[in-house]
Amino acid sequence: MLFALPAFGQREEPIPFGDMEQWVDRQIRESAVIGGATKHVYAVGPTQVIADNSAYTNRGGSPWGSSNVMARVSGVTKTNTSVFPDSHAGGLCARLDTRMESVKVLGLVNITVLAAGSLFLGYMHEPIRGTRNPQKMLCSGIAFTKRPVALRFDYRVQMSDRPCRIRATGFSRISDVAGRDSCVVCLLLQQRWEDSDGQIFARRVATMVHYYDQTTPWVHDATYPLIYGDASRQPGYLPQLMALDAEVRYAVNSRGESVPIHEVAWGTGSETPTHLFIQFASSHGGAYIGSPGNSLYIDNVRLVY
Repeated sequence: MLFALPAFGQREEPIPFGDMEQWVDRQIRESAVIGGATKHVYAVGPTQVIADNSAYTNRGGSPWGSSNVMARVSGVTKTNTSVFPDSHAGGLCARLDTRMESVKVLGLVNITVLAAGSLFLGYMHEPIRGTRNPQKMLCSGIAFTKRPVALRFDYRVQMSDRPCRIRATGFSRISDVAGRDSCVVCLLLQQRWEDSDGQIFARRVATMVHYYDQTTPWVHDATYPLIYGDASRQPGYLPQLMALDAEVRYAVNSRGESVPIHEVAWGTGSETPTHLFIQFASSHGGAYIGSPGNSLYIDNVRLVY
């Protein structure tokens, strides 16, 4: 459901690089034992080509991380690309795909995983060393102290026709998961703090989550209000994604360690946040669960005040 906000007094503020017009093209050569092909691994950031196998960090002030990564597992360099630049309105947008990725080396490694396209505020820790606890590889959120009233962006959805999802973790057989897949967008405003042991805690200041389960042509200026305070008391509450700690996310503490963010309470609605997290994903069921064939297209991401 889309919401109409009063036109009077609205002010938009784009997320840096949220127009999706600039992309880094990482040209990574995979290990010879899996073919030695050079793969294009894209990142949202200032336009450039990086033709080496160096670990990536966000460039040029871009706040965007994604599920596109370089992995080194058992000495084998492998890439995953599930977020791509695509065309929209005479320019570029981001296309997020749900797809299968495999790496097979006789006697060394045999992994097939489902990779959902994910574009988020934060960054990935590279290189990825395995498929266990993937959330720990993702630093969620950016420093942020403002109080927007809504998230606005353009989108298009292409849904798989599969009646159920699949789970492919790389360590067990591929299995079916009940329920049709959905694309999803999530926004969290948090007030975070760190204790003397390096643990990170948070109050949830504001929440916005929306599912997409139908193929949809381009929708422009889609606008979703934020719920400040206790979202569980509001109409449209989705506990599977909106609840405190519905998904365990990680951040880097002052010691440089990736630790869980423990959401301990809803805010009152009047707090000043310390961090903003936005995530777009082509599947909603968590790591390694989804329907190959889903695509979510995103463009012109901005906040409304």
